[in-house]
Amino acid sequence: MERTGLIDVEELVELVRNYNPRTNADLIRKAYAYGRQMHQGQIRKSGEEYFTHPVAVAAILTEQRLDDATIITALLHDTIEDTKSTYSEVERLFGEEIAELVDGVTKLTNLQLSSTETQQSENFRKLFMAMSKDLRVILVKLADRLHNMRTLKWQQPEKQVKKARETMDIYAPLAGRMGMQWMREELEDLSFKVLNPEARASIIRRFITLQRETGEVIPKITADIRTELDKAGIEADVYGRAKKPYSIWRKMQEKQLAFSRLSDIYGFRIICRTEADCYRILGVIHQRWRAVPGRFKDYISQPKSNGYRSIHTTVSGRDGKRVEVQIRTRQMHEVAEAGVAAHWSYREGVRVQNPFAVDPARWVTTVTERFDEGGDHDEFLENVKLEMYSDQVFCFTPKGEVVQLPKGATPIDFAYAIHTRIGDACVGAKVDGIRVPLWTRLKNGQSVDIITAAGQRPQATWIDIVVTGRAKAAIRRSLREENRERFIKLGHELARVAFEHVGKKATDKALRTAAKVLGLTDETEVLARIGSAELSASEVIRAIYPDLAAQVGEEVATDRAVAGLAADQSFRRANCCQPLPGERIVGITYRGQGVVVHAIDCPALAELEDQPQRWVDLHWHTGRHAPVNNVTLDLTIANGSGVLGRVCTIIGEQKANIADLTFADRKPDFYRLLVEVELRDIEHLHNLLKVLEAESDVAQVERVRDLSRKP
Repeated sequence: MERTGLIDVEELVELVRNYNPRTNADLIRKAYAYGRQMHQGQIRKSGEEYFTHPVAVAAILTEQRLDDATIITALLHDTIEDTKSTYSEVERLFGEEIAELVDGVTKLTNLQLSSTETQQSENFRKLFMAMSKDLRVILVKLADRLHNMRTLKWQQPEKQVKKARETMDIYAPLAGRMGMQWMREELEDLSFKVLNPEARASIIRRFITLQRETGEVIPKITADIRTELDKAGIEADVYGRAKKPYSIWRKMQEKQLAFSRLSDIYGFRIICRTEADCYRILGVIHQRWRAVPGRFKDYISQPKSNGYRSIHTTVSGRDGKRVEVQIRTRQMHEVAEAGVAAHWSYREGVRVQNPFAVDPARWVTTVTERFDEGGDHDEFLENVKLEMYSDQVFCFTPKGEVVQLPKGATPIDFAYAIHTRIGDACVGAKVDGIRVPLWTRLKNGQSVDIITAAGQRPQATWIDIVVTGRAKAAIRRSLREENRERFIKLGHELARVAFEHVGKKATDKALRTAAKVLGLTDETEVLARIGSAELSASEVIRAIYPDLAAQVGEEVATDRAVAGLAADQSFRRANCCQPLPGERIVGITYRGQGVVVHAIDCPALAELEDQPQRWVDLHWHTGRHAPVNNVTLDLTIANGSGVLGRVCTIIGEQKANIADLTFADRKPDFYRLLVEVELRDIEHLHNLLKVLEAESDVAQVERVRDLSRKP
């Protein structure tokens, strides 16, 4: 069994002393002893004593040279939550500052950020409130999540997937938004390893093959860069690295490129002494290698809101291979590595006065200042996620004022960033003096002039054009107001029918009660949202009559689609037979994988006839299932113009999503495809097969059951 072991208290103190000789070593020792005592007897899934985890979290934070209070908080961060320790005791022993930090981390731990329930948006709000109070709370939480992800292999598979998804969706982008790019990359890659191990392994294999074919590219290019800098008499350090598997995978998906066509999979970093040297180095690089157009970004003159400063350029290096080069000073590099955490960094016992470190309070304000304008929790949540995931572009007003927007923003986003009134009245835009369509994606450094007209109102199509949460919220609000009366009438009728279906009446009092539960202003707001399809009548009924909600015809939850499991058992559908709701099924227990559901006629079951103790009697829950069940179809179609498009359209018209499509065989007159579709149930499959068989250009279609795929 692999063990990392417990870091000794003196080792931890030494890690802190390396950057802070004036550390309060006795207080760290006291916290170490107290934490170990509180966690006495607790064991991690790996078999190690639990206290190895808080100590490892503290060690991660020493890499960012953080202050004593943060290190001690890491040592104690699980005491209030998981032991008999209390806030008052921590405050008595370690002071109010540390007690507040430990309490803040405890509250974050209790937030179900990955929840699909309505409280998710409210929990996000609490997360950002905790951050605005003291950002060190989220630094401890991120280090906590990083260590948990590094040791995730000891958890049950379903727990691994849940944690990895939450990390990929929330904690990794949050780390990136805070400027801690190294942490973002590691969190993403650890999550990628769990969520898509085949893709990650495939990229690593291709990388090894590439290295075998081209040799060690990184040392060669690093040496070339150093040679050019020596010629110019510039003193700088040069580092090269291959990009992380998830970073490569994301780029492949975004650009729809195969690995062999992906160019910039290597990154190089040049760290110099002064800002002037940064621009001198840029000149040296561009004189020696050809710059790739459109791939230059100057974050020194236009820094990111989290304090990030650097020059980025991409050039064609050896053998025409593209490489990305980042140029920055040592101080800029410290902020690039630590992000907003640089505000607390210590060196030689004193806080580092880094001129590039962003004041955390100001940073949180820039992230959250517009969130409340959305008006409700769902819009707040959308704004949070858009803000966390966005890379930035900087554009200018005609007067030269800078407007910061997410990558992919349009002139409509720009208009709303100036003022809601400007956005609502927008009819056109000029970019660098030239009239452009409103869906144009803005680029760094462009000057944007918004053309407005009195009486203009936002168009419904704008929702799909804009990318900022502010613009989306304003457009939805305007559309709601414009169509409010119509939506209220329609919502009243939909509510009446739904309530009558469960033997109730949609009275004003009932709707007022629903509004209170759902966090809306009044009954008319409930009706307006039902009419605009932002809220379903079944959700309203569930809010006040949860026991009757099932009668409205809502979908069966995917995590309880199967009946007959024990309370602690999870399930998944077998890959070999891909059973669908409506088919007879049986469960087979697999160690560490829960119960795998097979169709009763699956040939794979023949090998298990002599192991009856592993068989579980199961059946599908009655009701309408969600269209999330993958089934593979073997489809032979004519090789003609537009045939594939027509077939895809037919599948879409049947409300079936295409999850994957592979060409199995290509002939001059026919193509054979393997199409993976997502369906509700067996009836949904039969209907789809029927309409495909009726299509004249479809020669053959059948469901695939493949025993070569693991159950």
